[in-house]
Amino acid sequence: MDSIDVLTLVPTSISAYLEQELDKRFNVLKLWTVPNKTQFIKDNSSSIRAIVGHGGAGADAELIDSLPKLEIISSFSVGTDKIDLKKCKEKGIRVTNTPDVLTDDVADIAIGLALAVMRRLCESDRYVRSGLWKKGDYKLTTKFTGKTVGIIGLGRIGKAVAKRAEAFSCPIAYFSRTEKPELKYKYYPTVVELASNCDVLVVACPLTEETRHIINREVIDSLGPKGVLINIGRGHHVDESELVSALLEGRLGGAGLDVYQNEPEVPEQLFGLENVVLLPHAGSGTTETRNAMADLVIWNLEAHFLNKPLLTPVV
Repeated sequence: MDSIDVLTLVPTSISAYLEQELDKRFNVLKLWTVPNKTQFIKDNSSSIRAIVGHGGAGADAELIDSLPKLEIISSFSVGTDKIDLKKCKEKGIRVTNTPDVLTDDVADIAIGLALAVMRRLCESDRYVRSGLWKKGDYKLTTKFTGKTVGIIGLGRIGKAVAKRAEAFSCPIAYFSRTEKPELKYKYYPTVVELASNCDVLVVACPLTEETRHIINREVIDSLGPKGVLINIGRGHHVDESELVSALLEGRLGGAGLDVYQNEPEVPEQLFGLENVVLLPHAGSGTTETRNAMADLVIWNLEAHFLNKPLLTPVV
């Protein structure tokens, strides 16, 4: 398979292991290494048979149409919102992702963010490092145990967040496209109702046109000045300008964010807020999980080119 041209959009900084394993098997074209990406794609358009993307870079209709030999897009992520799935279906292009293997890490981060925001862990750390503890104790914070956790999207990751929150004696409520009667959790038919009835609101749903800006001003105001928003989904789930305004005006109690609308750009107004914890889209960022994701990407590519069933097909 070393003669098969694979265009990868995943830089070394995201997964050196993935790059290494791709290099062992394919002729890898590394888009991030070239200054003129448009010309590079044009020069290699007749030979590229696969794309390896990730949560921040996929394949839109223009890119797909420019690659006449493209057969498969293997995404180093669960989310496929950066891939034009409709275009792929039209052209018979296969799409795979990396579900399950990152569920635990992302759910861990959700709970970690909630604890960090409510117990002011980051601010307390700075308090000690700056020498302020010598001048007096740090102020009291807010308990997480026993708080009602609302989850938007009760898929693999949402359920894993619920399981962890239950260990903290947190009542669980949720919103999803349909009620799941087999679950014991409280269901709310709208996000506004869910936000009105929880202390911590976790965004864990896929990004679609329906869920874009699912966290808007009405939802934020329903969560209120004591509520905490945790976003482990996608940046575009949240109306970022409304979130910033609510935090600055005290209409929202706090936020723990792993994703943003224009990554790696983050609203600078958030930098000075002690009730906000910011992560660099690192939900799946452990060596163990990133390697497992890379293996899935590789195995799906191998399966495709060996005419075997794909492991995690999306299209």
